[in-house]
Amino acid sequence: MNHQFPTSYQRRKSAASPRLDILAAQIMAALLCGALLYLFFSLVGAVGYSLIYSGKIYPGVTVEGINLSGLEIAEASERLAESISYPANGKIAFRYDNKVWTTAPKDVGLFLDAEGSAALAYQYGRQEGLLRKPILQVRALFFGANIPAQFVFDEQSARYYLSNIAAQIDTPAVEASLAVNGVEVNATPGQIGYALDISAAISDIYPSLQALKDGEVVLSVTEFPPDILDASAQAEKARQILSASLVLQIPKMQEGDPEPWVINREQLAQMLTIFKQNDGTSAQYQVVIETDALETTLAGIAPQVERQPEDARFVFNDETRQLDVIQASITGRSLNIPESIKQINEGLASGQHRIDLAVDISEPGIPDTMTAEELGITELVGRQISYFYGSSAERIQNIKTASARFHGILVAPHSTFSMVDTLGDVSLDTGYAEALIIFGNQTIKGVGGGVCQVSTTLFRTAFFAGYPIVERYPHAYRVSYYEYEASGSVDESMAGLDATVFAPVVDFKFTNDTPYWLLMETYVNAAARTLTWKFYSTSDGREVNWETSGLTNIVEPGDPVLKENPDLDKNEVEQVEWEVAGADVTVNRTVYKNGEVYFEDSYYTHYIPWQAVYEYGPGTNLKKLTKNIVPMP
Repeated sequence: MNHQFPTSYQRRKSAASPRLDILAAQIMAALLCGALLYLFFSLVGAVGYSLIYSGKIYPGVTVEGINLSGLEIAEASERLAESISYPANGKIAFRYDNKVWTTAPKDVGLFLDAEGSAALAYQYGRQEGLLRKPILQVRALFFGANIPAQFVFDEQSARYYLSNIAAQIDTPAVEASLAVNGVEVNATPGQIGYALDISAAISDIYPSLQALKDGEVVLSVTEFPPDILDASAQAEKARQILSASLVLQIPKMQEGDPEPWVINREQLAQMLTIFKQNDGTSAQYQVVIETDALETTLAGIAPQVERQPEDARFVFNDETRQLDVIQASITGRSLNIPESIKQINEGLASGQHRIDLAVDISEPGIPDTMTAEELGITELVGRQISYFYGSSAERIQNIKTASARFHGILVAPHSTFSMVDTLGDVSLDTGYAEALIIFGNQTIKGVGGGVCQVSTTLFRTAFFAGYPIVERYPHAYRVSYYEYEASGSVDESMAGLDATVFAPVVDFKFTNDTPYWLLMETYVNAAARTLTWKFYSTSDGREVNWETSGLTNIVEPGDPVLKENPDLDKNEVEQVEWEVAGADVTVNRTVYKNGEVYFEDSYYTHYIPWQAVYEYGPGTNLKKLTKNIVPMP
């Protein structure tokens, strides 16, 4: 069986549709008419309501709960001013530490805008759109409309009030002080600074003012500590420095070293300096001895500390064939002023008052631990003797003094030896006496007469040992001291083998051109009037042949010269120069090594003639004097 529910259903639905459409249209027309009627009567009512309350606040409108219904703006403003007392009677408390400052909100700048608040109340239900006004008016009438009061906040008043509190809180930071008065140290502690954060305080009172409630604000105060708050530790350090005299000494003092230097407390106090040092994160006082003052003091000490390094001196022991130390080597030193200043300050900081100075050490070139084997010294390679018959006691003293400078001296391999460098200062202060010297064209009394006996002996030792001569100057005229034989007679063959020195311009130099060290020894026998010079080294097979031209181009000295000397008495005569003929001489040398010619050299000397000179006292009979003068041969 087939059921066509859907078909019959559709027929029934189609039959009902015209009636429903008519009903819907009728309802819509009714609603439209109702709305039009509502709008008409609302407009009529609103106009009438507005006319009734023209210039007055609508019923039901309040400000902060205060009923302003039917009041004009001026009346409402007056009522609000009378009713809202928070600005004058509220309490705002500011607390810091154990202090509290309490005041009314108006004192921190909160004021009621009564007129503005009344004006806002009056505008309620008047400024909205045409359809919304009646709604708001009805709402206010039946349900009420509360409007927040309007307040004015004067931040300048708040800042002024808080500035008075700040005057009681704000404190400047004070640096700790440290000073020295005499030998007393005075220290004053610092003080932390405080500053009221007024802006933060103003921000913190906003919530209470907005809520029209009493409130308490904990004031924010910023601390400003000084760079240095406490100088007590540095003061104690300064007191410690000045508690005793400062004693400076050479480290590892030895016999002959100067005594320690003492800087008393008063001097220390004058040298003490205090300065502030900041490393970027913190600061503190530094207490040290002032650098410039300490430098000045140490500069005065430096010459006493300084010691030049000195090589050891030896003699060759012919029996043991070893070196015997006759003078120990000396380690040199000099004062290191910057490092000494550092050590002094560090020592004082740690409580020391006896402090070692800082010295720089210079080791000697030849320590006294050297052996003959290490130096290559095995035998005697040269020896010469000169004679100084007829020398005065002063001349002998000078020969001893000068020759002692060379006793035990070592000459390095392949080095040139300077006699002047080793001889040093020739003066009365260094042990020399006044004796006759050749100066210019005359023989005069001067310091060091006799030193040329030493230089001549050294020249001959180097000459006959076969060492190269680098620099040599002869005397102006022949001197018998340098030509004496052991018997006391003059050996003319030795003419041209003398050498003079006059520090620092006239020097004698020779070169040790061997691979071995050369040791020199000098011996003076005052009784025998001899100076012996020895060279010790290792022979490399040298032999020396020499020949002399003898004296040539001889020039007679001429007649004696007479000179008045006011220091002599009448008829007193003194011979100060002895005549000697001038001449030329050439000495040739050939040095062989292992039978072959090693080198050749030649020494030419020109001696000028030298007249005898006599000095006499004022008033002396010259004729008689002349007769008594017998020219020397």
